[in-house]
Amino acid sequence: MLFLNIYTSGISKELFFNNKKASMIEKCRLASLEIASLDALNKNTVAAAVSEFENFNVTRLIITDSSGKAIYDSQPNYTDATYYTIFPEIIAALNANDVFYWKVENGAMLSRAATPVYAYDTLIGCVYMTEHDSVQGTLISTLQYSMLGITAALEVLVILFSIFFSNTYSRRMRKIMSSIRTVRTGDYSHKLKISGNDELNSLSNEFNDLIDRLQTSENKRSQFVSDASHELKTPLASIKLLSDSILQNNMDITTIKEFVGDIGKEADRLNRMSQKLLSLSKTEIQTECSREISYIAPIIERVIRMLSENARNNNISIIKNLDSDCPIQIPEDDLSQIIFNLLENGIKYNRKNGKLEIILRQVDGNAILTIIDTGIGIPEEALSHIFERFYRVDKARSRSTGGSGLGLSIVRNMVEKNKGKISVSSTVGVGTTFTLSFPIFYAEEDTK
Repeated sequence: MLFLNIYTSGISKELFFNNKKASMIEKCRLASLEIASLDALNKNTVAAAVSEFENFNVTRLIITDSSGKAIYDSQPNYTDATYYTIFPEIIAALNANDVFYWKVENGAMLSRAATPVYAYDTLIGCVYMTEHDSVQGTLISTLQYSMLGITAALEVLVILFSIFFSNTYSRRMRKIMSSIRTVRTGDYSHKLKISGNDELNSLSNEFNDLIDRLQTSENKRSQFVSDASHELKTPLASIKLLSDSILQNNMDITTIKEFVGDIGKEADRLNRMSQKLLSLSKTEIQTECSREISYIAPIIERVIRMLSENARNNNISIIKNLDSDCPIQIPEDDLSQIIFNLLENGIKYNRKNGKLEIILRQVDGNAILTIIDTGIGIPEEALSHIFERFYRVDKARSRSTGGSGLGLSIVRNMVEKNKGKISVSSTVGVGTTFTLSFPIFYAEEDTK
């Protein structure tokens, strides 16, 4: 703000300086032309010529010869005196320069100007004028004081605004830091409210979105721990009960073998569940997939061969319609596990003498894999939950068939991780249809 005061004061002074300089130099030149036209340069001729300058309204007028000796001086005390002038302006004018100087002092504007006098291109003297202008001096002083007052007022406003902005910004930042400390203690229900439309408001919105995601993740983690504990508790309780029965009762060898066999089945169930939990955890943690190109049809054929014994035992007819095959970008192990889980479920939850149809086709640049079974179907209210961990439509039947409620959750994570889509439709008593879609991989053609 001090710079603004100096700058505006400089503008006002510059304006008055230019106007006054032009006026004073013009007067000096007019006088010099009149003096140069004289036949002789002496007190009488100069005094006669000066009488023509009364309308100049100058405070003092001095005419000198080329040596600097005063020929005429309008000051009463110097009218008849003969002396040599040593004013800097006169010395500069005798060196062939137009000179102007001014200052404001005690509310008055003091101006001095001098120009050389030439006669036939020869320097014969100079004209020196001074002017004492109280009106313009007062005007300049008033303007300067006004500028100073305005500048001071602006400085005060800027300081007050800076203090207000600083306090407001600091208060909002303290609120954000307090919210961060609150969330750090585990309170994910806390919401940050910052008014305004600036960057801090955007930061608060992002903060709240992050808290929502953390809350969702925490809820899922808690639910997962609860579900996993519940699911693991059942086989462990069965193993404990069976082992206690063997130890506490006198059983024949046949009964003991039956109990030990049941313990083995529960152990196998625990092992399958652990493997699926590890697979699900690995799928969720892994953010990038290897760039591997796989063909769907050969993997379907291999999985069908692996599950053919299960299908025969349940009298399930497998119908293949693999007329169209295409490459997709997915690791072969992931694709194999996806197809295995879906076909295994199609056999496991099918009816006796049922059918399992597998259709592969290309639609609009996508590979579409459809798996249709003639099983018991899924109720409409359960369709939105079947991809959740440990969710089972018929818990009694799932346990009897060894289901853990993790297979479809693994399938969905693997499909989405590889930029695919999965959907399901079902009718109770008719069957269930799973539809998978993957973008077809087109290799760039070599144009060389």
